[in-house]
Amino acid sequence: MAAGELQRMQRPQGRGHKPRDGIHGRFVLPLHGRHPHARVASRQSPFQAAMPDRVLTLLCGSSTGCRVGAAQVPWRRGRETMDFGIALPTAADSWKVVQRAEELGFTHTWFYDTQMLNADCFVAMGAAAVNTKRIRLGTGVLVPSNRIAPVAAGALASLNQLAPGRIDFGVGTGFTARRAMGFGAMKIKAMETYINQVYGLLRREIVDFEMEGQQRRIRFLNPEMDLFNTHDPIALHLSAFGPRTRALTAKLGAGWIDFVGNVETGIKEVTAMQEEWRKAGRAGSDLLATAFALGCVLQEGEPADSARAMAQAGPRAAVMLHRAADEALSGLTPGVSMPTKRRAELDGYIALARTFEPADARYLQNHRGHLMFIKPEEKSFVTADLIRATSFTATEAEIKQRIDALRSAGYTQFTIQLVPGQEQALADWARIRQAFA
Repeated sequence: MAAGELQRMQRPQGRGHKPRDGIHGRFVLPLHGRHPHARVASRQSPFQAAMPDRVLTLLCGSSTGCRVGAAQVPWRRGRETMDFGIALPTAADSWKVVQRAEELGFTHTWFYDTQMLNADCFVAMGAAAVNTKRIRLGTGVLVPSNRIAPVAAGALASLNQLAPGRIDFGVGTGFTARRAMGFGAMKIKAMETYINQVYGLLRREIVDFEMEGQQRRIRFLNPEMDLFNTHDPIALHLSAFGPRTRALTAKLGAGWIDFVGNVETGIKEVTAMQEEWRKAGRAGSDLLATAFALGCVLQEGEPADSARAMAQAGPRAAVMLHRAADEALSGLTPGVSMPTKRRAELDGYIALARTFEPADARYLQNHRGHLMFIKPEEKSFVTADLIRATSFTATEAEIKQRIDALRSAGYTQFTIQLVPGQEQALADWARIRQAFA
């Protein structure tokens, strides 16, 4: 059995259920030591180990392995359906909107881990865990440089005790969380090492860990006390916008997170991800691809720069301005890899950003309100045209067509980010979700 095929098959278990073997992300992971009769799948990553015969027999009816497609597993979502999630700039009481999203049928919630802009994601996820029953809860995304691996592993395992089998570990190199402090993205190899460490700890293994220039071997010392849960699966998802992070996603067999501004770019990006996935020897049907987006469901005749659209979708357009300014202030050519390159709005905002104070930390003003609100001084650059180009802002019928195109291209989940103060938009997106149920 391919390692990735079991993730969807494992049902969330109750808190008292403690199987010997677990599946973390797309990896088959015996948690407490490799079974002597383990079968080794081809092209295994360092995370992958094989399933014991008894587990293969349980899931497949045979100890020789099996291929499991969507049609064979009734709870695995097929191409005719699509998961819908919400993403949140984390607030301490985010559980309230998560609870409502669960009632409306959303399957996932992703909590931003941006310490200079939002509340702590693990605090909010803990509150959501005890106030919901079905919806999945994920970091969207955690940045390894901002939390050492043993702390992250302990936090994930703690959440897993509150919401067994409902926790997703989303991880990335850090666009917002690091740039808000004036740093660029972290190195991909360092992120891979971090993921290794987190999952090694969750398997109760001894892992190599470096801190303050010193190497040590660490592990959880008394996990048998069940103060947290290392038994139920914690799924791995990588935020991957470039070729090297897409390659790592494929190597690890992880879920893939993409931020999509328009359908054309989204299709190009999922096609590139699918190619990396195939190059890694993986079945295309195993790829879990999540499209993050902002947008506004317009009424007939409502302009894309209405007050409502500006509040709900404008922050996504503003992010393009922030990114271009970051690049320009760093001496790079701005907007080269962006779908909004060579736009007058970018040039105007970059000129404004060069005046931000303090002069040695212009990023502080540049990223204020990032993905949450439009700063007064940037509002004139957030035009209706830029909003349409960078977000899912259109009538309900048009948005359904766009999401359907993403689904046809290979995305398996559409996640809409809600803007603080605009939580009522959840009802609009729930109607759209229902069309894909």
